[in-house]
Amino acid sequence: MDANSKYIIDENLNIGEALVSLNQLSNDILTLFVVDGQGRMVGSLTDGDIRRCLIKGVTLDAPVSLAMNRNFHYLQYGNISIDEIKTLKSKKIVLLPYLDCDKHIIKIYNLQKQKSILPVDAVLMAGGKGLRLRPLTETVPKPLLKVGNKPIIDYNIDRLIEYGVDHISITVNYLKEQIESYIAESRVDSNIRCVREPQYLGTIGSIRFVEHFHHDTVLVMNSDLFTNINYEDFFSHFSEHQADMSVAAVPYSVSVPYGIFDLEGREIRGIKEKPTFNYYANAGIYLIKKDLLELIPSNTFFDATDFLNLLISKGYKVIRYPITGYWLDIGKFEDFDKAQELVNHL
Repeated sequence: MDANSKYIIDENLNIGEALVSLNQLSNDILTLFVVDGQGRMVGSLTDGDIRRCLIKGVTLDAPVSLAMNRNFHYLQYGNISIDEIKTLKSKKIVLLPYLDCDKHIIKIYNLQKQKSILPVDAVLMAGGKGLRLRPLTETVPKPLLKVGNKPIIDYNIDRLIEYGVDHISITVNYLKEQIESYIAESRVDSNIRCVREPQYLGTIGSIRFVEHFHHDTVLVMNSDLFTNINYEDFFSHFSEHQADMSVAAVPYSVSVPYGIFDLEGREIRGIKEKPTFNYYANAGIYLIKKDLLELIPSNTFFDATDFLNLLISKGYKVIRYPITGYWLDIGKFEDFDKAQELVNHL
């Protein structure tokens, strides 16, 4: 049964029948969505709507259309506003239908469980060999290595879904059959699909094999990251600054244990004792305008840093977004061990 179906009733039901449907929700959210004969949403219904209707003298055998709320909240495909979602959350709206242009219900979101609903597609790069983690990766692809009780890649997929990212592609190469099998078995009711990379094409080259994107913005990331980045803030920052590409960045400090000369030619102008230099490092998470992905050459080894430099050379706006939470690139054994320790405290 479709997960949405328990919340949907036909407009031809009477109020008494609608009450039965509400009662069947038991401890769930007591809200129903009313559709017409063509499956188009025409109203919402709560127990409060029915109670107010009965107080007015309407009987239980009256059509549900007399009790439903025709001025309902919803999201429309292609017109998702992050500010609107924040407003609805502040108004304590819990169930929010997502409608197509003809008002058919595509999905129903529970705003108590969703951190946000972002109008982006995501691509997880999962084709690498994980050479620095051998022998662990000799028979298991790195994205499927477990951190705590689940594979690394699941932390990234689950977090994207929490932010309302429904369309996720995973590009695979090394031990690809294992990843394909795992996703097929563990994500049966999702829009997650694996895309085969015919040869190693760098950290972004394989994106050209993703046939279709549903949104104008694409989030690209390495599948072996362990992070609690706020994707809503990342997207809002990207939109606010009207960027063509945004690169998530992590603070990185270098401390020099010596006195460093300030030189002008061979003359010493001063000395800095044991200075610390602060930088931002590439976190391997990117937001990109979909149309710009056409600039990536086909069937050519191409890294995300190559793409970044290409956009800059062509005058596009590339910005950085600072990650304020935790971030780990699980590339080495010490990173893998640190992730195991960190997950125990989350």
